[in-house]
Amino acid sequence: FKSFTCDNGSEFAQMSFLEQISDTKVYFAHPYSSWERGTNERHNGLIRRFIPKGNSLNQFSIESIARVQNWCNTLPRKILDYLTPDEIFEDKLKQILYD
Repeated sequence: FKSFTCDNGSEFAQMSFLEQISDTKVYFAHPYSSWERGTNERHNGLIRRFIPKGNSLNQFSIESIARVQNWCNTLPRKILDYLTPDEIFEDKLKQILYD
């Protein structure tokens, strides 16, 4: 990763450590500033096609959540030069294992 943007929640308190051990830049988004987390908000919008805001995930089966996950991971993305996240993941995994 070149950069990582996270909220200011306590679950991300140690993320700045990532900059010390890698070449990844860590950014902390301001509260109520969704434009600072564009990719995250884009993915939220994709997921909300299937799981509307305000609904508990407990209302959905593991299988239906897996279908949403699979759909998201096999959707070509402009930011990935029209490859899918699955294709990029497989390519990176091959690089790690075989290069």
